[in-house]
Amino acid sequence: MFKIVVVLVAIFSCSSAINPGPVVHATKGEVWPKPQQQEKSQDFFVIRPHTFSFKAPDNIGCPNFLNDALTRYWTIIATATLKKSWTKQSLLDLDSSLGNLDSLTIELTGECASEEILPAFGDDENYSLTVSAEESLLSAATIWGVLRGLETFSQLIYSEQDVLVINATSITDFPTHPYRGLLLDTSRHFEPVSIIFKTLDAMAYNKLNVFHWHLTDDHSFPYKSRAFPELSDEGAYHPVATVYEQSDVKRVIEYARLRGIRVVPEFDTPGHTRSWGVSHPELLTSCYTGDEANGELGPMDPSKNTTYEFISQLFAEVTDVFPDSYFHIGGDEVDFECWKSNPDLTAFMAANDLASYEKLENYFIQNVVDILDGLGSNYLVWEEVFVNGVDLPDSTVVHVWRDGGPATLKQVTNAGKYALYSSCWYLSVLHSGGDWNLFYDCDPLEYVDTDEQRKLILGGEVCMWGEYVNEHSVMQRVWPRASAAAERLWSAANVKNITDAKIRIEEHACRMNRRGIEAQPPNGPGVCL
Repeated sequence: MFKIVVVLVAIFSCSSAINPGPVVHATKGEVWPKPQQQEKSQDFFVIRPHTFSFKAPDNIGCPNFLNDALTRYWTIIATATLKKSWTKQSLLDLDSSLGNLDSLTIELTGECASEEILPAFGDDENYSLTVSAEESLLSAATIWGVLRGLETFSQLIYSEQDVLVINATSITDFPTHPYRGLLLDTSRHFEPVSIIFKTLDAMAYNKLNVFHWHLTDDHSFPYKSRAFPELSDEGAYHPVATVYEQSDVKRVIEYARLRGIRVVPEFDTPGHTRSWGVSHPELLTSCYTGDEANGELGPMDPSKNTTYEFISQLFAEVTDVFPDSYFHIGGDEVDFECWKSNPDLTAFMAANDLASYEKLENYFIQNVVDILDGLGSNYLVWEEVFVNGVDLPDSTVVHVWRDGGPATLKQVTNAGKYALYSSCWYLSVLHSGGDWNLFYDCDPLEYVDTDEQRKLILGGEVCMWGEYVNEHSVMQRVWPRASAAAERLWSAANVKNITDAKIRIEEHACRMNRRGIEAQPPNGPGVCL
């Protein structure tokens, strides 16, 4: 018995031994998200930034747009070299290279209509990339495919001592899902425009293409409206320091556009609107205790025509300011208790044959949907709107977010509705240690039964709610955890090897660090060189 115990102790001692050095040794020149098809050779080229250039196509409709992208990526490449004293001896014999890679030819096979071209839902983001002794070519049918290919090209380049190298490579790539989003809540904590810009940069580095801007909520109304400036004057944390002026919004939209990222605004209604009521209490429902109003305000008052007149005017402005064809109207977490307490709403429901508060919500949402239809806008709603039985047109996108998401996703797609998935990608939910693997393991396509249902899943969003993050902590909370979802939404369904992902995300997190993104370490002890 004593010998057995000694042996077991020895086994456990060995298994728990800690070796010096990084827990995970990062790859070099691997792409995140992983391309759909890639062939990579051990042969390599040397890139010397002072002689390298992009060869842009002639006679396209958006030369300045393309030149902006080429300048941006040339700068990323040129600043990627590590100092020689910081690196160990190269594993490559630089004398055996295939020579210098002096250029990459950009081929745009389709049209780029104008300098003002906007990203839109369903854009073609496909591209092919070849780096070989015969040619170095990035080819795409759209400018959006060119942008995705440039990001891939920049990630293929890595540093050996003070020299940049790239392996001979052939890639054919395209996204699995057309909608790959990130929600940022700028109401609970105001995020400066500089943080939003940095978020958009990081999204481009991860091939995410939708910035869902959760602009307003109960706590603050930071959007500076042209029609109703009093909403932010009185409803923001500060009427000057914590508001997004019209010029700020335009800058964000333009910064995103140049990176192939759509900006979808959310003005959540009828709940999450307490900040609206600071300047316009008449929009909200008066809550009652017994027969008397108690001074509290609840969700928007669905019984008043003036509520819809106000919404119509504000949303007309918002759809003019934000060029995307989609608008997120919210609809989540509507507290029925205040509605139940209000005698005027009770009388309204009786007069309009509304037998439940779900029917009252249906009445409100239908009015808002009619407003957006009149404005020519498509819309997204949180899942409660669907679950509560609101009559939605098939073109509506239902945003699934709560626990029980797989079952709800199945219900939504069984009903023939388009779906967006976030239940497993709430970045505000924390776990001990590096938890990116939990986001990586989630695949909404596995939660439905038929190909017809899978076609209705447009993609997903990682959601960064702002209760417990601000400008000093948000980037570390988001990255590289959001990168895990980005690969799931872009890459092939069979890209699920967590061991392979660990070494690639280790490199990708360090790559983002070098590019100014404060991504946290994904895998434990290590170092970025």
